[in-house]
Amino acid sequence: MTSFLRRPGVVIACGALILTLAMGVRHTGGLFLQPMTLDQGWSREMFSFSIALQNLLWGVFQPFAGAFADRYGAGKTLVGGALLYVLGLVIMANADTAFGLNMGAGLLIGMGLAGTTFSVVLGVVGRMAPPEKRSLALGIASAGGSFGQFAVLPVGQGLIASVGWQSALLWLAVGILFIIPLAFAVTGTNGAPAGGQSVGESLREATRTASFHFLFWSFFVCGFQTAFVMLHLPAFVVDSGMSANVGMTAVALIGLFNIAGSFLSGWLGGIYSKKWLLAGIYALRVVAILAILMLPLTTVTLYVFAAAMGLLWLGTVPLTNGLVGHIFGMKYVGMLYGLVFLGHQIGGFLGAWLGGWIFDAFGSYELAWWLAIGLSVAAALLCIPVREKPLARVAEAT
Repeated sequence: MTSFLRRPGVVIACGALILTLAMGVRHTGGLFLQPMTLDQGWSREMFSFSIALQNLLWGVFQPFAGAFADRYGAGKTLVGGALLYVLGLVIMANADTAFGLNMGAGLLIGMGLAGTTFSVVLGVVGRMAPPEKRSLALGIASAGGSFGQFAVLPVGQGLIASVGWQSALLWLAVGILFIIPLAFAVTGTNGAPAGGQSVGESLREATRTASFHFLFWSFFVCGFQTAFVMLHLPAFVVDSGMSANVGMTAVALIGLFNIAGSFLSGWLGGIYSKKWLLAGIYALRVVAILAILMLPLTTVTLYVFAAAMGLLWLGTVPLTNGLVGHIFGMKYVGMLYGLVFLGHQIGGFLGAWLGGWIFDAFGSYELAWWLAIGLSVAAALLCIPVREKPLARVAEAT
């Protein structure tokens, strides 16, 4: 049984399912914005801040979760992260103050996401796959997060409609518990081999390398855009006179099309330059956002926008993770990718929170959309100078 669980196909499948659950539940956050704020008498900024805090703390704890998985194994990290995630959902369901909301939706779910998502799962997949197939394997696993967005969102909307938002959160917590048995597939998958660089040496090397900073700040932009769209698109749709189901469908379509987008990015990253593919993704996001601003907002234009954003959504993940492993080696890839992912989540904090603040201040999301466009241009330019070659130390080791 143990040998079966260590097979590459099984590890990739279980990793994809873990991301399906963790990312799927996380993406339901926007569905709870209106019912929770209306029932509790909260402002959108207050709710947005808790989700922004979640994004920030997810990023802050991600390098530690990655380092723990590198040292002690992904299985232990996943189990601990799942338990924190469940506790956060339970507290969120019972929160009636800003403190309770920030503790549950912000701190605990943020910590839970750090232990159940990309740096932990993709670190396992990246080490398991041979270099020539690594980008494709990362793309397949990343697609699990996209499938969760597509599959779990209708479940979340259905639960809110049928049992109310409080019970919906508790049922989603039950779903997160399924991560624990899936973690057995990677329980024995420890990362960093003995010898070679220390953790401190790896950190110093990365922070002294310009490409690391280019990847950090371009990923910051990705976090800003995805957090803003995921949290505020459903409310943006309702504000425009459409139903909540139309907004939910748009977000679900992003997830559906990103299944193909993540797989395609992983596959193309094994053939073509990863940095140019990243630059292309950020440039195409400019076109998609301009379209949603300039064209009349109908269900057709909304769904086309969602499909286009879906193709470009998490395609940045296998490409960025692949570049980190390619440039710096695989020994501490969980920790180093976690650090780059911190940039993503700092952007996510600002995208989620500023979206709510801008709406409360100006009565619309237009300024936030234009900010997302400007940042996307900057991200495309930041990807171009990335030096897409292994460091001399890594090249000599191989």
